[in-house]
Amino acid sequence: MPEKNGQGPIVIAGGGIAGGNAAVTLREEGFRGPLMILSPEPGVPFGRPPLSKTYLRSEEELDGWYVRPASWYDEHDVDIVRSAAAGLDTAAHELILDNGRALPYQRALIATGGRKRRLRVPGSGLPGICYLRTVADCEAIKRAAVPGRRVVVAGMSFIGCEVTASLRQLGVEVTAIFPGQVPLGRVLGQQVGAMIGAIHRANGAELLAGEQVAAFEGDGRLEAVRTASGIRVPCDFAVAGVGIEPEVAALAGTGIAQDNGILADELCRTSAAGVYAAGDVANLLHPVFGRVRVEHYNNAEKSGAAAARAMLGPADPYGYIHSFWSDQYEHKLEYVGHAAGWDEFVLRGSLAEGGVIGCYLSGGIIRAAVGLDRGGDPELDTGGEMAACARLVAMRARPEPGQLAAVKTDLWALTRSE
Repeated sequence: MPEKNGQGPIVIAGGGIAGGNAAVTLREEGFRGPLMILSPEPGVPFGRPPLSKTYLRSEEELDGWYVRPASWYDEHDVDIVRSAAAGLDTAAHELILDNGRALPYQRALIATGGRKRRLRVPGSGLPGICYLRTVADCEAIKRAAVPGRRVVVAGMSFIGCEVTASLRQLGVEVTAIFPGQVPLGRVLGQQVGAMIGAIHRANGAELLAGEQVAAFEGDGRLEAVRTASGIRVPCDFAVAGVGIEPEVAALAGTGIAQDNGILADELCRTSAAGVYAAGDVANLLHPVFGRVRVEHYNNAEKSGAAAARAMLGPADPYGYIHSFWSDQYEHKLEYVGHAAGWDEFVLRGSLAEGGVIGCYLSGGIIRAAVGLDRGGDPELDTGGEMAACARLVAMRARPEPGQLAAVKTDLWALTRSE
């Protein structure tokens, strides 16, 4: 049973960036009780962004992306258990491991992230079809990425776009197949998506828009991909980047509320006493955006820390204004806010003149902004234009669209006028 002194065991299910940052925050903010991280993957918690970019291209190792060096966990008495959560007994306050062992907890954090969606089409079991989520997945792609070989990339979301760019930089011939009219159109809209598409084509990628993978073909190994319209694309290997699904199998039968992930409040608390959720798996109640599940590094990092603080006592609501970035070739894309839909898009600047900022408005309120080759990280470059956009989003500002569009307008002045 859980202890009553607040120092009873805390178990973190998930050894990714959310779970790792939760463990660090717990120790740094005074928790001295038993602390365990359940992780079926080898190694220590780290950030995954390089797996589609610099690590895939063998330009960077992963140690700079560790939440903490491996030695930190022993030094701070954090036990990493090489197992996955297979069940949860909320009445007994126990997490059940995949080997049947039961771990008692006073508080538990579910930070299991997501599992790869897989293409269920004829030939999907052929060797030569790769996915990207783990280090092992990345190593398989690296081995296949020999200059001059041909690859089909299925999907042009962020993973698909970044993998396409990295493989082109490695000299691989890339054909990308995706259902939209432009890359990232669902997230960024047609105008920005068209810019991204033009960048990929300028770097030699072939884009088959409005298409879907209907079958993988080959005699014992992948040789070609056939689209729904009948186009046959010969290839040496394929990379499928078709998204993830919240990893919630361990919660089956618990009654914990779910809807597109684990429902949690503004303090990362689920519907079960003592159970919290963070990272990709969590559908959190946000003070600005309402209920939202976000699959990006920055959110995993910050929501893991927020959940840890909530476990320790009174804490502020998790109100982080979401942001993420994507590097493709020499171009940098940044995004702040969250806009599942919008009724007005205001473009500021032009790529020819050094980059653009696009603002997404709904009912006159700025909900998000995207920058392409325009400014620095909104968290680091606090005086930059993207940081000003983040502030406008946090304020639920209603800027006049003509002012937003005018490059001469000082965006920080708009925050003061609001």
